[in-house]
Amino acid sequence: MSTLELPELRAFRDQVRGFFATDYPRHVLDKLRAGQRLEKADQIASQQALNRRGWLGVSWPKKRGGTGWTPQQRYIFDYELDQAGAATIIPMGVIYIGPIVCAFGTPQQQREWLPAILESRSFWAQGYSEPGAGSDLAGLGLRAERDGDHYILNGTKIWTSGAHWADWIFCLARTSKEARKQDGISMICADLRSPGVTVYPIPLIDGSAELNRVEFIDVRVPVESRIGDEGRGWFYANVLLKNERLSYAHIGAKRRDLAAIRRRAAQTPWRGGQTMAQDPAFQRRLSVCEIRLDMIEQTILSWLDRDIPMATAAMLKIASTECAQEVTELAIELAGPHRAAMLDRTVTGWQAAAPHLAPHAPVAIQSYFFERAQTIYGGSTEIQKNIIWRSLGG
Repeated sequence: MSTLELPELRAFRDQVRGFFATDYPRHVLDKLRAGQRLEKADQIASQQALNRRGWLGVSWPKKRGGTGWTPQQRYIFDYELDQAGAATIIPMGVIYIGPIVCAFGTPQQQREWLPAILESRSFWAQGYSEPGAGSDLAGLGLRAERDGDHYILNGTKIWTSGAHWADWIFCLARTSKEARKQDGISMICADLRSPGVTVYPIPLIDGSAELNRVEFIDVRVPVESRIGDEGRGWFYANVLLKNERLSYAHIGAKRRDLAAIRRRAAQTPWRGGQTMAQDPAFQRRLSVCEIRLDMIEQTILSWLDRDIPMATAAMLKIASTECAQEVTELAIELAGPHRAAMLDRTVTGWQAAAPHLAPHAPVAIQSYFFERAQTIYGGSTEIQKNIIWRSLGG
């Protein structure tokens, strides 16, 4: 019997399902099921509902306000959240920097930042990529020069998800020049309302602006806002990146989406009065994607009770993100001639703008474009392959 089928874990799964069925904000579920984009207020409502239940700090120790869950409980929760169609937890505060502050932050940082994250009083952004240092993260150029009890930040971060909503940003910044470019980097947290910080949204092809460019011009940040020791930012970043890369699996969401694709295939005309469910080529691609997802899930389950090596996390990041792209490609194929539509999904009743379109088609095309980035952010597929190669002695 799988450990996930132990009686206590089955009871926990029932508890999580019950929460999403009865206690989770209905308006958030309704918006997502209607294909409408969420606003910041919707994300706050979602996270506050989870926090009232004590279920937001999913990977935090209990003494810091987290769940204190076992890896099996965390897996079940993530799976059921995705299956319910609930809003994904915005990762930058809860999943990325939160555990780092729990492990390496000062008592003052833990007192000030952790409750604000859990209560959704502050949102965070991740300041890693730069115009000249994306996948080559160690080549970053944001400077943090010491001036007494402050650092003075100058430089630019780019592709910064959610910075237009965020109050704080955790940055990798160069505090000294060393022979090895991974050295001399520190992790510094800055209030985005500080003088000298400017956030420029980057409009995407579908009209949304989830990504941003963040410029720092002579921004003064207290030294006490540095995480851990000066020059140890590369170490903290790699701890964070391993958590980030494992967060891409979303097994429950992929299974939910593949089940919806199977249902739509049975209703989508193919040829000769048949449907896409009878197209052997389409069915083969769908089955291969489902098998690949099974393999990803089994690999993750086999590592739940162990500290996963960086190379294995890299392999799972590649597999999970490529699988996500395959799911969107299948949805695009079902959209057929309707897949060229780009509609504004921020408004209620957005479908009325094009009633002749299949309802799922605009969501499918926008998801397709958005998921192209999965094999780039969090460390591109090429970087992940380098990590795997080095682990093999290459």
